[in-house]
Amino acid sequence: MSELMRFENLNVSVSSGTLVNDFSLSVQQGEVVALIGESGAGKSTIGLAALGYARAGCRLASGRIMFRGSDLARIGQRGARLVRGAKVAYIAQSAATAFNPAIRIVDQIMEATAVHGKGNRRVAYGRALELARSMGLGAADEMMRRFPHELSGGQLQRLMTVMALMCRPELLVLDEPTTAIDVTTQLGVLASLKRIIQQEKVACLYISHDLAVVAQMADRIVVLRHGGKVEEGEARQLLTSPRCDYTRELIAAASAGLSNRTAEAPVASSEPDVPDAPGAPVLEIRHAVARYGRGKPTLNDVSLTVRRGEFVAIVGESGSGKSTLARVATGLLPIASGELLLNGKPLAPSLRRRGMEELRSVQLVLQHPDLALNPRITVGAAIGRPLERYFGLKGAAREKRVAELLRLVELPEEVAQRLPSQLSGGQKQRANLARALAAEPDLLVCDEVTAALDSIVSSRILALLSTLRRQLGTACIFITHDVSKASKLADQIYVMHQGQVVESGQSPEVVAHPQHPYTQALFNAIPELRTDWLKERMPGLAA
Repeated sequence: MSELMRFENLNVSVSSGTLVNDFSLSVQQGEVVALIGESGAGKSTIGLAALGYARAGCRLASGRIMFRGSDLARIGQRGARLVRGAKVAYIAQSAATAFNPAIRIVDQIMEATAVHGKGNRRVAYGRALELARSMGLGAADEMMRRFPHELSGGQLQRLMTVMALMCRPELLVLDEPTTAIDVTTQLGVLASLKRIIQQEKVACLYISHDLAVVAQMADRIVVLRHGGKVEEGEARQLLTSPRCDYTRELIAAASAGLSNRTAEAPVASSEPDVPDAPGAPVLEIRHAVARYGRGKPTLNDVSLTVRRGEFVAIVGESGSGKSTLARVATGLLPIASGELLLNGKPLAPSLRRRGMEELRSVQLVLQHPDLALNPRITVGAAIGRPLERYFGLKGAAREKRVAELLRLVELPEEVAQRLPSQLSGGQKQRANLARALAAEPDLLVCDEVTAALDSIVSSRILALLSTLRRQLGTACIFITHDVSKASKLADQIYVMHQGQVVESGQSPEVVAHPQHPYTQALFNAIPELRTDWLKERMPGLAA
């Protein structure tokens, strides 16, 4: 193999400091190099730099990014347009935001070849069909004529890969391409990516915080922290014999999250402030049917009970109805039929018909804290709003309670004066949690709250949730596509498939002895932290 790209002492800066510090790396033709590390480590910044690009407010301060004899840091906008998409292509984390919702998929894919003059439309369309089939998409011709909203997340992720490969680039930058999809869909996407990378002989920078996924894809792994490289090595060697303490910490956190096939009790605090046994029912959902518009039911005859101090996990693949259940519990989507009870009393299905006490009692914690925290007001102001609304706290009393809530979620008091943009992903999620806890709810509905976080930060958020459960006695519906996380935290697990609960029970029992074939498939699709797991699951893949 010959060298394709070389980073030489790259520094990327912002007005407040440095994001990437003195980073060097060589990428060979056809090689998959993974960049791993916690949030803020500089992974995505380096990935974008591989396209000669720096986000708004950032600049490629010094160093070189050599690609085929050209320094991408200094080729200017005109030169960059000739490289991006044609020689170096980018695959984003969220396929849904990568496609224009008003344009059919086929036209967006064809646009890539038209911009770079890569063949006529008929030839390009034939290549698109070939790539789509290689990515495991059946009925590719019909699928490409749809609009983005008519396809699933896994289908869009594959089609985004098709679009990136249309101009036969030599290097792909994959930025967390499977983070937002469930394990069963992820398995198919990983196998398709592995197959097409081998078929196209394309080099990759694979950015991820998921070590188990990286183990299946990478030839070499680079560990980043605080914008600098802390360790680099061949994938198998680094995963089995890491030299750096931080790498060992990452691997330990990932291993702990994956040890889900034993009948372990949920994570517990060392200070049990509420009884171990769950109390009276907080929320009861009885035979709920819910739909969007006039379509077929998204929830079909779903029943669920959450008791005081109990964590109930809802798991399943994309489209199974998990988030719809969250919307039903919080009143964002009224049920078409069925019954809701809060603390034994009827609960209005619609948010607008709920009284102040009902609104206070059920609080939603979103997957993306940026959607929950107003970017223009301080964290303290965001947390203070429910304090004022539900309890009438103002002035010094409100500030005192905000400080108490920040300490509760293990954030320093000075965070109250900061804007959300000044916090890391994990800090924002803690602030988001503090905002919900400010209402002193009986029930938290946590919708994929750790999906976008790295393994270390994710494990800390899960431990915090467990501690808060023990201290406050708050019940929680924990919605996730990550069954390994569910098994670590939940007392009860409900498995959803196509809008129905197909299996439920005590967490250790469901984990150790899944009965339904779909539940078994979910657990079998969880990647293991070893380099040959995907090859064993998909024997058709080359070594």
